[in-house]
Amino acid sequence: MENLLRFSYNAGLFDFVASYLMEYLMLSWNELLADSRRKDKGAPSGGTEFSGRYEIERDYDRILFAAPTRRLADKTQVYPLDKNDSVRNRLTHSHEVSALARSIGLRLVYEKREIFAGIESEAYLQRSVPALLAAIGLVHDLGNPPFGHQGEYAIQDWFKTNQETVFADAPEDSHDFVNFDGNAQTVRLVTRLQLLNDSFGLNLTYATLAALIKYPVGTGESDSGKWKKQGFFKSEKDIVEEVWGVTGLQSGVRHPLTYVMEACDDIAYSVLDAEDTVKKGLASYYDLIRFLEKSCGDDPVSIKVVSQARAKSKDFEDASLSPQELNDCAMQMFRVYAITAMVNAVVDKFSELADLYLARNCTYKGIIAETEAGLLCKVLKKFDYAYGFRHKSVLELELKGNGYIKRVMDMLWVGIHGRLTKAHGSQSPFGKYVYSRISENYRRVFEDPENLLSAPYKEAQLLADSVSGMTDSYLVSLHDELSSFYERHCS
Repeated sequence: MENLLRFSYNAGLFDFVASYLMEYLMLSWNELLADSRRKDKGAPSGGTEFSGRYEIERDYDRILFAAPTRRLADKTQVYPLDKNDSVRNRLTHSHEVSALARSIGLRLVYEKREIFAGIESEAYLQRSVPALLAAIGLVHDLGNPPFGHQGEYAIQDWFKTNQETVFADAPEDSHDFVNFDGNAQTVRLVTRLQLLNDSFGLNLTYATLAALIKYPVGTGESDSGKWKKQGFFKSEKDIVEEVWGVTGLQSGVRHPLTYVMEACDDIAYSVLDAEDTVKKGLASYYDLIRFLEKSCGDDPVSIKVVSQARAKSKDFEDASLSPQELNDCAMQMFRVYAITAMVNAVVDKFSELADLYLARNCTYKGIIAETEAGLLCKVLKKFDYAYGFRHKSVLELELKGNGYIKRVMDMLWVGIHGRLTKAHGSQSPFGKYVYSRISENYRRVFEDPENLLSAPYKEAQLLADSVSGMTDSYLVSLHDELSSFYERHCS
């Protein structure tokens, strides 16, 4: 009897310790899908009282109807200022990532229900997870500047060139800007800059805010081993820490569903950018097939996709299509087969590794490379780079875009520098005019007396906010508008 009691006591203690360790070491889906909002702390959640939608479903709608989302229609995905309407821009890319993410979310909640332990409401799970993935897919590039990644490099270069001037009084504040990144700008855009009558931005749920942070580290915390970039600026650190506190996350720990969104971005980038390369005539469908056959060796997934595409292409050849029609139709079917293979692989791998993604010490950097479709994705990216990104026409337009951005930053700086103290050239006629051309929302955040960041940091941030918020066409137009005044008044 004594032994039995001792065993029962030890078993109970073991269960208690195991439960405690599980709570400490593992993330909770109930916290990760927290649907309350920063503005409405303590408000009831989990219902559909507002317009028949769950709160996370409302997040997707808020993002969809936001002005910065519409501006993505005139921002470069790969090919700057392209005249071909069928070639993707940043908005069509974002919608495609969103659609892929929603599709995977639906499959996870219906086919892999067991991975969402702790969520009791089937309706909440089935509607909120796909909606969250669709939302972060749509918003993931919102902070990207004009002219794609070349825009990021141009902004970084401008701050590096002018570092001693801009940050003379606060050199420690330069980090966020010499390392400017569109991912961190996205966090700022949805939490600070989309002002209504308060300072909560789009006031998205904690779950959506947590999941859209692609790199869960802040200023100076990135490292080459895992998180190569910072995911938010110093100015949003307090917001991110609040979000982490509610969702159970912390610095260095990514929301599990962020891995799914990132995988969808990889799928869209690898497959759909290849399709655009073919649409522009920079390569043919047959160039792509030969590239895959040469580079993928005996990879089973790649062999299957190529085999399916070749069989369908043969059907098209028998239908007497023109060479251009054959090229386009064959490429479209390749897209279908490649995306299907990658989506299936991501669903399987995420469900297989779900517990590892819930671990607070998760070491995974991504998901697509871990799947059986990893090599196909990798080789497609190499094709995109070789035939598309490095093409002379693309490099020429990127070079022009780089020049436009740096020149506009030179001109905007005249109106920004010294604005808070009415010093320098900000009070000149040109300085006043150029300052008036900056978004009123952005100026209000900059001038807010509760903004306690240093003057150099606030000036640099207003400049980065202004330029990153522009579309390709607007940037070129503003450049041309301001240049003549700049030459006359500031030379």
